[in-house]
Amino acid sequence: MNFARAHILVCGGTGCTSSKSPEIIAEFESRLKENGLADEIKVVQTGCFGLCALGPIVVVYPEGIYYCQVKVEDVEEIVREHMLKGRVVERLLYKESEEVSESLNDTDFYKKQTRIALRNCGVIDPENIDEYIAYDGYQALAKCLTEYTPQQVIDLVSASGLRGRGGAGFPTGRKWQFAAVEKGPVKYVCCNADEGDPGAFMDRSVLEGDPHSVLEAMTIAGYAIGSSQGYIYVRAEYPIAVQRLKKAVEQSREYGFLGKNIFDSGFDFDIDVRLGAGAFVCGEETALMTSIEGHRGEPRPRPPFPAVKGLFGVPTILNNVETYANIPWILVHGPEKFAEMGSGASKGTKVFALGGKIKNTGLVEIPMGTPLRQVIEDIGGGCPNGKKFKAAQTGGPSGGCIPASLIDTPLDYESMAAIGSIIGSGGLIVMDEDNCMVDIAKFFLEFPVDESCGKCSPCRIGTRRMLEILNKITSGQGTLEDIDTLEELCNHVKNNSLCGLGQTAPNPVLSTLRYFRDEYIAHVVDKKCPAGVCKALLNYSIDPEKCKGCTLCARNCPVGAITGSVRQPHEIDKSKCIKCGACIEKCKFDAIYKA
Repeated sequence: MNFARAHILVCGGTGCTSSKSPEIIAEFESRLKENGLADEIKVVQTGCFGLCALGPIVVVYPEGIYYCQVKVEDVEEIVREHMLKGRVVERLLYKESEEVSESLNDTDFYKKQTRIALRNCGVIDPENIDEYIAYDGYQALAKCLTEYTPQQVIDLVSASGLRGRGGAGFPTGRKWQFAAVEKGPVKYVCCNADEGDPGAFMDRSVLEGDPHSVLEAMTIAGYAIGSSQGYIYVRAEYPIAVQRLKKAVEQSREYGFLGKNIFDSGFDFDIDVRLGAGAFVCGEETALMTSIEGHRGEPRPRPPFPAVKGLFGVPTILNNVETYANIPWILVHGPEKFAEMGSGASKGTKVFALGGKIKNTGLVEIPMGTPLRQVIEDIGGGCPNGKKFKAAQTGGPSGGCIPASLIDTPLDYESMAAIGSIIGSGGLIVMDEDNCMVDIAKFFLEFPVDESCGKCSPCRIGTRRMLEILNKITSGQGTLEDIDTLEELCNHVKNNSLCGLGQTAPNPVLSTLRYFRDEYIAHVVDKKCPAGVCKALLNYSIDPEKCKGCTLCARNCPVGAITGSVRQPHEIDKSKCIKCGACIEKCKFDAIYKA
């Protein structure tokens, strides 16, 4: 066997792939061959490293040197300087404040994290089963099939305190127990990889970077409940994840980790991949199962719950990708070690997709109970351009907005519920002082309105009426009575919808009404948008003392609403102005303002 003296790891996640990481890999291989280094330096395509704001990312081992925002044209310099001469290319290192970080682990972004679900992402080649095995892969499965009874496996998962990471936070061991005690020759294990929340990409990154962890966990779940067949329901919009997942299934079958008589234990289990058709509602467990059955993806009334009557009418368990990714780690390291992390009834870690008005966008895995402030300021680096943090939306369109006054709230299930939000699947969108919270509520509500399956009238009709009221308020036509009606309608939809989509759709509206009611009142009473976002309530003006008469604004106004002579203050004809903002973007003297 040939051992490489160095490994060049290149991110092959969706974000970096869109920024030409495959071309970077090809260029590295070409340059190494030209310099006679192909046999001693190995180029490895990995999954997501997490710090997506700095992609494409390249890490060189054994030193662990971390290069960011690498371009194809940078490869020649890295090979020449680093691989041939042993000199680090400093201009490509990550600059955190005034300091330069050579290693990933030296950055604040990574120092505050604990990676369990993401433990192999950015570390191994996800298309090479041997690399997964080298990092304790399939050790948990072997242990379960050769040392534990199915009930002992369930007891270990229960002892860890692991709860479903898909949003509801239901205890995983208890769900498995419900299915295990059901009688019948046929049971199913399902994985929800449909991940439809805007801005969420946790499950996608695990499937792209560590697909075998999910396959191993599902096989363990099959053994625990007495199932011989699993299904992974994955978004068709995740082509890289789908391709790597299918390859992982083939490799697992070839190695005997899927199929007949696994580890000579007499246990049979196989997994099939099913592609979703892009319906957000299919993230709901009963709608997902209905879709796998070949029907229109619509939720079913519960009870009976899927553990009793699920896919094809037989006992079924469904967990999401992140939940499964924790299982092998728990069984290898022990449930006690997992339960030591977290807070209260929220054990272990949680992955968040950090986005919005934040410096370090990307994937963050932290112990449950970590304060929101630590994620925003320490890991995320705060809001860019000196702007003040205003709010964070957790849980996507099903979650709520957390105001700056509650920035020290712990990120766990109970604390989030107490302030009117949810952990959800892990989306975390940051907003600054330039965001209008009424507009934000409208933005998030538009999603469930479009994605409602239409089966129940509270969701189908109620969410649309809510959106109509929000449009009325942001256009300057709202009344105080509209605010009361909106709140009443939110509670009706929340309490009477059939499934989680409708039940949680009002959360963004209710939370903004709770914490930012003054902004609603300003829109209605003062006919003003305090953040200067809602166009119907804005007026653009030019400060004559600041205007130098450069004519740049007038030359760039698409409707000719700005007039004035050279070197003389200009004016905006408000009857013509379409409030596009082109004038503000072009003005070099900050003479144009909106109010």
